[in-house]
Amino acid sequence: MTGSIDRVVVVGGGIAGVSTVGALRSGGFDGELTLVDAGEFPYDRPPLSKEYLCGERTFEQIALRSPRWYQDEEVRLINLSMVTALRPAEGKVELGDGRLLAADRVVLATGGQAARPPIAGVDSRRVHVLRTADDADRLRRVLVSGSTVLIVGAGLIGAEVASAAVELGCKVVLVEPTSPPLAAALGVEVAAWLHALHADRGITTVAGPVVSCTEVSSGIEVRIGGHAQARVVDAVVLGVGMVPETSLALGAGIEVDRGFLVDSGQVTSNPAVLAVGDPARCRGRDVPRAEHWEAAQLDGQRAAATVLGAAPPVPMAPWFWTDRHHRHVEVVGRMSDAERTVTRGAFGGRAFSVFGLRGDSIVAAVAIDDSIAVRAARRMIDRSMIVDSASLADPAVDLRKLLRG
Repeated sequence: MTGSIDRVVVVGGGIAGVSTVGALRSGGFDGELTLVDAGEFPYDRPPLSKEYLCGERTFEQIALRSPRWYQDEEVRLINLSMVTALRPAEGKVELGDGRLLAADRVVLATGGQAARPPIAGVDSRRVHVLRTADDADRLRRVLVSGSTVLIVGAGLIGAEVASAAVELGCKVVLVEPTSPPLAAALGVEVAAWLHALHADRGITTVAGPVVSCTEVSSGIEVRIGGHAQARVVDAVVLGVGMVPETSLALGAGIEVDRGFLVDSGQVTSNPAVLAVGDPARCRGRDVPRAEHWEAAQLDGQRAAATVLGAAPPVPMAPWFWTDRHHRHVEVVGRMSDAERTVTRGAFGGRAFSVFGLRGDSIVAAVAIDDSIAVRAARRMIDRSMIVDSASLADPAVDLRKLLRG
């Protein structure tokens, strides 16, 4: 990227956007730095399906940064505002109120919207999604003790909402056509064990696609393919993924294909525009978007390095986490790449891990309430280490010693 870069505008205040401005300042960028966000302030989204939904944390407590941080870092935060158009050829960004911001580089961190599949009746007021704090506020008002909620999708969001709803005293029906859900990410064994936890907590799990939702006097009637009897519940929650918000890029003639297409430095088809976070997808690689918190954070750091002309962060094995029914799950690498697995600890016990191996090298790991194991596994994956399966499986063997070789 050429030319003087004195003014950077970041569009979107999720973790990807905040990571970008933070990395720019910590990397020495001393120009004008603006963050435009549609909300009251940038906030963290993982708590929306957990502590925030359960009322254990307030809106202010999920802020990504304090108001003072933006002042100290000299980041101009324009909140409650939308960018309506990009004008990269003019070096301008247009806001909804008509204001124009000067920008030598624009970083799109626009996230996306919760997906609403083409199911009859999903526009009902009784059908909810969970992507924003406003969504969580609306959902929390219906997740009252004694109510019945049907959740469509047993992936990360669906399972987390199901767990929260049970904690709030709801009766829960969880519908998922795939059995077991998340098998590609977790491996079939762990995925099946995790899915079975729902039944242990009194959740009814149903296999099949949702065909229609119809409001009735007593709630909303849900018909599920392969099941003769419809279910009448108080509310429905859709947990079936997200749709990337790419309208700004399309309006500016930037290449889009199932998200923003970017290079290894997060640069789009227009060299003055970068893109980060859930909607970004690496050009030339037919792989799914990495829709996880740390992946978005690292995108922001890479984008900042590109703007600064600095070295990007060192690549690491992908990592994400989820919580359900008081169990903390961490995943590193890709279990779908594994040829075989090794279990450390008693499978299903208080804390255990499952390592995925290809040959004698670890390519992935899933840890249940065992963060030490997943951290060690990540370092082993990053080093392409050869490991002894017996030592890996033995809880008495210190994984740090294996790392030292």
